[in-house]
Amino acid sequence: MADVVVTLPLSFGIELWAREGDLPGEEWSGEESHFYLGGPVPKISPGERVYVVYAGKLRGYAPLVRIARTARGFALVRHNNAVAVTIDEYVKGFRCARARWWAYEDERPFPEWRTA
Repeated sequence: MADVVVTLPLSFGIELWAREGDLPGEEWSGEESHFYLGGPVPKISPGERVYVVYAGKLRGYAPLVRIARTARGFALVRHNNAVAVTIDEYVKGFRCARARWWAYEDERPFPEWRTA
């Protein structure tokens, strides 16, 4: 599968999510960040990208460090190196993880990634 895309629930909020991990351009805090999911574990390897969608927009990605098993499923784990990018396409939210469907060339910087 390689790179995967996940959706941040609207009820969670982008600001709360942003406080959980190292933001684009920040040095690594030494903490790991986890994105918890149920369902089948995607075929993704360390170093491949985990993209995040919120409120219909692609917000960016971070390289996967590892997959951790949990009592309810699994977590996609990252450290730092998040990159704020988007694509010129509305992305409807979904559950679980999906394969990236666009080309890297379609990505553009997204400095206003925190805006709804």
